[in-house]
Amino acid sequence: MAANGVVSDKSLIVSFGEMLIDFVPTVSGVSLAEAPGFLKAPGGAPANVAIAVARLGGKASFVGKLGDDEFGHMLADILKQNSVSGDGILFDQGARTALAFVTLRADGEREFMFYRNPSADMLLKPEELNVDLIRSSKVFHYGSISLIVEPCRSAHLKAMEVAKGAGALLSYDPNLRLPLWPSADEARKQILSIWDKADIVKVSDVELEFLTGSNKQSMLSMSIPWTQLAPVTPLLVHCYARLLKTQPFLRMKQN
Repeated sequence: MAANGVVSDKSLIVSFGEMLIDFVPTVSGVSLAEAPGFLKAPGGAPANVAIAVARLGGKASFVGKLGDDEFGHMLADILKQNSVSGDGILFDQGARTALAFVTLRADGEREFMFYRNPSADMLLKPEELNVDLIRSSKVFHYGSISLIVEPCRSAHLKAMEVAKGAGALLSYDPNLRLPLWPSADEARKQILSIWDKADIVKVSDVELEFLTGSNKQSMLSMSIPWTQLAPVTPLLVHCYARLLKTQPFLRMKQN
């Protein structure tokens, strides 16, 4: 058992990153401007993975920062209701919980509008991390949104280092959201800056084309020596398949 009471049984999947409120149109197939109204829903890819793991019978925890506001506490309650441990959650009194307006238009294109200037998730500091919780994980899962600005970027890198040092598998979902980045070049640079640290990478066709300028075959030329996906974490892979509308391209790094 870790010092803070976290049970280190190496069956835990810890998700790190953002959790936010998604506002989705009350009707489908419209742009954000055309939407007659919006419904709120919990969002944030890392948090979605944690909830999916728990719903599929696994042990999951979330590490991140929320605003000390109505939305932040609502999101923390949703994690609790879905049996996701909140031992890694912090609340920031000086920043709000992030908001995102999201729609799938009739032409098949997704449209996003984000409100985070800054939001609480961007303000997580390295010294605020629950390192005992991170060390207890079997799989440490994260995206790239937390790489955009400091101090969250440094917290992200430290969390990866702690997890890897404790023997966890590192699971990476780049989850490209270009409107959040200062430029496409910066997004590509930062997403790839931690690419070779991951044991498992989930990347969509669109993301792969953005990162490599080509298609799936270009993955073979990237820095990770890829092999066939082994059944080391079938629960996590199942979560990916359930969460994504498009088939992910999954490979595991060769040991």
